[in-house]
Order: sequence, then C-alpha cells, then structure tokens
Amino acid sequence: MNDNYLILVAEDDDEIADILTSYIQRSGMRTLRAADGEQAIDSCRLKKPDLVLLDIQLPVFDGWTVLSTLRKESNIPVIMVTALDQDIDKLMGLRLGADDYVVKPFNPTEVVARIEAVLRRAKASHEQLHNKPIRTSCLTVYPQDFYVEINGSGEVISPILTTTEFKLLAYLARNPRKVCSREELLNACLPEGDTLDRTVDSHMSKLRKKLENCGLKGVPESIRGMGYRLGENK
Repeated sequence: MNDNYLILVAEDDDEIADILTSYIQRSGMRTLRAADGEQAIDSCRLKKPDLVLLDIQLPVFDGWTVLSTLRKESNIPVIMVTALDQDIDKLMGLRLGADDYVVKPFNPTEVVARIEAVLRRAKASHEQLHNKPIRTSCLTVYPQDFYVEINGSGEVISPILTTTEFKLLAYLARNPRKVCSREELLNACLPEGDTLDRTVDSHMSKLRKKLENCGLKGVPESIRGMGYRLGENK
C-alpha cells in the first residue's frame, strides 16, 4: 500500500514482532511496537496508528482489555492475534469490536493482506461517513459540499466561514454532546497549522461570533478547562 499507514504491532514475542514488522514495512507501511497492553493503549492515545495488530495474550493488560479500552475511545481498526483456534475467542473479539482475527501460527503475507483489506474497508467507511449530511438540533452540515444550513430558517452560512472554521464546526457536529479538547481539535482540523491551544480558541471565537450573527447563540459552547462542544442554540 502507498498510503504510508502506521500500524501498531502489539506483541510481546520479539521474534514474532520482528517478522510482522518486517513484512508490514516491505508492503510500504510504517510500524510501531508495543510489548504489553499498557504500552499498546498509551501508543494508541499518543501516536494514533491507523490499525492495531493486537495479540490476545499480552502482559500487564491482555488483548481483550486493550480492545475494550480502545473501543470506548475510538473506532481504530483492530485485528486480533491468537494462538487459540477456538470459536469462543473469535466470537469474543467480534463482540468487543475487533475488525478481524488471525490465528498463530500464521503466514505473514496473509497477515499483511488482512491488514490491507481492513484498512480499505475502514477508509471506505470513513469517506462515506464524512460525506453524509450531519444533522443536529440547530444546524445541518454537508461536508462534501462545504455547505451549512441553519435549521428552521434555512439560512445558508457556509460563505462566511473559513475552511478551518468549517472543519471545526463539522467535527463538533458529528458528536454534538461530546466535549472535544483543544488538542483533539488541533489534530483533527489543523494538522498542518500552528500547534498552540490559543489557535483553536481564536478560530472558535470567530466561528461563534459568525454563528451568533446568524441567530445561533452560544454555539459552539466553551467548557472551561476542558474544550468545546457544539451545544444547543440558546
């Protein structure tokens, strides 16, 4: 693959991890390693890999615990790796939200093929999700068309928004009740911009003022010490 994906290999057996990382890198993807479950969770939070190849029998936190924790925080694709070819393990993984599984001993070439297949599905799902209209109680965002409409009045506010303001508004609208930290918003909406918290504050202030001029007051909502959420029209 040529998308420069970052794959986290969570495996405590160095020999197996070496083989997996070697084959994954040959396919054009980057790798990151974790030797236990705690490292795997920390790496996902800090490095945000595109996929996790997750061994079930990890020290500190086992694979089930890692998967359960990740599913509470993100939809990152996860392929479980198990030495037990039993249906109960497969069902457990699928029930907890795994995208696929491989059984030891495995063919490394097949593992890479499974990684590529899961990444293709995830990419297609992501594109479909991010092109669908996002409807909230106060506005509707059309990501593909760079179009924002205020519910009720039908007023179109897209022309007055900058590209960054539009991205921030769309991101908040996807999870209107979630409080998004400044760091999260920087990573999602300003990946190539200034990496300072006040950059987000400045964009949010301008966005709120523009929405207020269009009749939407208190949107987005600032949560002191935490970040921002879309909130409700007041």
